[in-house]
Formats: sequence, structure tokens, C-alpha cells
Amino acid sequence: MSVTLSVADAEAVVAHALTASRTSAANAQVTARALVSAEADGQLGHGLVRVPSYAEQARVGKIDGFAAPAISGRGGARRIDAGTGFAYPAIELALETLTPLARDMGIASAGIYASHHCGQAGRHVERLAERGLVAFAYANTPSAMAFHGGKRSRLGTDPLAFAAPIPGRAPLVIDMALSVVARSKIVAAKAKGESIPEGWAVDDQGQPATNADEALAGTLLPIGGAKGSALALIVEILCGALAGANFGWEASGFMDAKGGPPRLGQFLIALDPAHFAGAYFASRMTELAAAIAEDGARLPGDRRLAARTKAAREGLVIADDLHAQIQALAK
Repeated sequence: MSVTLSVADAEAVVAHALTASRTSAANAQVTARALVSAEADGQLGHGLVRVPSYAEQARVGKIDGFAAPAISGRGGARRIDAGTGFAYPAIELALETLTPLARDMGIASAGIYASHHCGQAGRHVERLAERGLVAFAYANTPSAMAFHGGKRSRLGTDPLAFAAPIPGRAPLVIDMALSVVARSKIVAAKAKGESIPEGWAVDDQGQPATNADEALAGTLLPIGGAKGSALALIVEILCGALAGANFGWEASGFMDAKGGPPRLGQFLIALDPAHFAGAYFASRMTELAAAIAEDGARLPGDRRLAARTKAAREGLVIADDLHAQIQALAK
């Protein structure tokens, strides 16, 4: 059984659930907007399934729901302290800061530390691309994968995202975890009581796992073997070393209230095409999109756009039990 809510109604009930869980109204609103946006885009592992665990963590102080991000730095480089709060207020600050800096200097970056789960990384860079910028985002996450040749989970799934504007249509968005599948997809399968395909993860004995609980207790597999592991290492360096956050293996989990704040990081880069190829960039992106369409392929991110359009038109379909949990938190 399920219920259907409009996007606006879903944002309202999520915000109420968070404000009732030791979170400021401003932080609750920006966090609710991000979670509902992920749900609307079909990214369910980053969507409403996160509300109960977010609320529980805010209630016990693992997330500081009243944290106000603080920014420092000079030139085109900024450092943002998320204050062990939700990631989304810090990301909002980064997006608003990077936009004028990139337009002025051509390139700007922001490293966020003492942060939490940043949800759908592709949406953050998409918002910069909607402003005419080319953007990258990186985020490290709690340990889920072993180093190549290692035996213990050390690296996170460590998503990276890229977005670029295309004249006359929505931006191209590439958003991927560096594991074969994002941990959030296994979390979503667990919430639905579904099994997962073999090849996504191994259990704590190193055997292929199709049970979501066994997979979450074991180790995810990286995309492309050693290459995926190496890319995740780059993300750990950008977020853990350069931004100054915890490494994945130093962090507590995102999904429960155990331990202290994870203190993980995000790193964002924005570039203004006007400082590089200028107007030529737009024509080249148009040609690129046409070439992809000519081959019968789809642009990365188009499936999310279709889900977003459907959600705006028909509302969000939410499982009864999840809806009941969120409503109970909002009281």
C-alpha cells in the first residue's frame, strides 16, 4: 500500500519531521528540499528513506541540526565548516559563493569539512550548470569498499558528479558512485525487503551477497576493479586530505545514531566557459548533444529528468510504512 503526496506537501511534512527533531527551520527546509528532490528524481536511496535516520541522528546530536556553516578563504578557494550539521546548508553556501567567484575568476572551488551525507551529488552540480557553469562535485562517505588488494572496508562509495550546460535544454549531468552500485541502492532494497543482484557486493566472509543486510555488513565492489578503487582514492584525497575532513574509515555511519558525527567532506569546483572557449563552448555542446541523439543514445541524466517531470505532474508515491514514520516524527 502507498500514499501519494505532491512535491510541496512532501517537503512540508519532511521539514516538520526535522524541526520536531532538534533542527532549525532553515536547516530543515533546505534538507527537506534536497531529500524530496532526490525522491522526485527517482534516486530513492537519497530520498525520503533517509528521513527517519536523519531525525534520529539530529535528536541525539550526531547531527547538529542548528549548525550554521562558516566560510573562510581567499581568491578562488573557499573552505566551509559544516559544523557537524547537515551537509545541505553548507552546500547551499558553497553554490552561492562559487557562482560569482567562477564568473569573476574563471574557476573557483570549495572544500567542505565536518559534514554529513550530501545526497544526490548530481543535483548540486546541475544547479551550477543551470547558471551557465561547468561543475564537478566529489564526496567521501563512510567505509564501504576495500583498497584494491586490501581486505577491509576503508574507502567509501565516494560519489563524483559532473554537469555542463547545453543551450536550449537541461544540463548534461553525470552522477555516479565508484562502487558497482551506490550503497543507497542497497539501503533502498533493504527498506523494500528486496534482494540485490549478485556482483554488487560480497558479505563479511568475502562471498557474493544477494541479501541486502549481508551486503551492508560486507564490502561493496568497485567499478572497474583497480581503476574504480583508484578513483575512490582520489575522492578521499580531495575530501579527506584537501578539504580537511575525515577519511571514510574514520567516519561513523550515515544510517544510524551510533557513534559521533562522521565529519566527512565534499569538494566542489565550478568553471565559467566564458573564460575558456567563450561562445564556442555552447556551440560545441550543442554539437555533442546532437551526436549523442544521432546515435540513438540518451544524454546522462535524462532518466532523472523524466522522473522529475512525472513527480511534478502526478506526485510522489510513498510506501505506507515510510509515510507513517515521517508523519509520526512530524507530530
